[in-house]
Amino acid sequence: MRSDLFASENTVRPADAPGMSLQNPKSIRYVVDGECYARQGSMIAFRGDLRFEKKGQGVGNFLKRTVTGEGLPLMTVRGRGEAWFAHEAANCFVVDFEPGDSLTLNGRNVLCFDASLGYEIRVVKGAGMAGGGLFNSVFTGQGRLGVVCEGAPVVIPVSPQQPVFVDTDAVVGWSTHLATSLHRSQSFGSMLRGGSGEAAQLRLDGEGFVIVRPSETRPGGQASG
Repeated sequence: MRSDLFASENTVRPADAPGMSLQNPKSIRYVVDGECYARQGSMIAFRGDLRFEKKGQGVGNFLKRTVTGEGLPLMTVRGRGEAWFAHEAANCFVVDFEPGDSLTLNGRNVLCFDASLGYEIRVVKGAGMAGGGLFNSVFTGQGRLGVVCEGAPVVIPVSPQQPVFVDTDAVVGWSTHLATSLHRSQSFGSMLRGGSGEAAQLRLDGEGFVIVRPSETRPGGQASG
């Protein structure tokens, strides 16, 4: 049987070592030898002796996620084998954390991560009840994190001389040590006249970076504004 479907780049090869790697731009392969965590419902295939169980997030994180809709429903993957994760054919990226690294990430953009990484839902300081939510997920420690993004991400440097303003429905994540605040870019009178659709943004100050996706569509397909 012959077809481009069976091209070498589409065929799974033997794993070199346990852990996470890109299978292709739309999926992540995880060779499990122990346990890892993944977004509930993101497993598209597996082989070997693996068990998938809903992961509790603790009372505090559970309440934050219930109230805000932010956060992340997780599952624990245990055993020995291989699993493949994806989410709605979004682009996938693997982020390597070194000791001391941390990243604030929108829960909708988390796909899977090593059990060695710390995970916590925290308040986005100064943001108020912005459209993107009051809470985001903060990852720290050493290990790998699988991230998904609808479309090609835009990574914008942030400097003390030049803060960056991002739409709360488009932001993927940012350097955890950046200061956040809510910025209003139109007057009250303009809002009464129908507005520009860009009433408020998240302002980031300091030294670092912010990641945005090329879409302001909220989960469920509803456009912002």
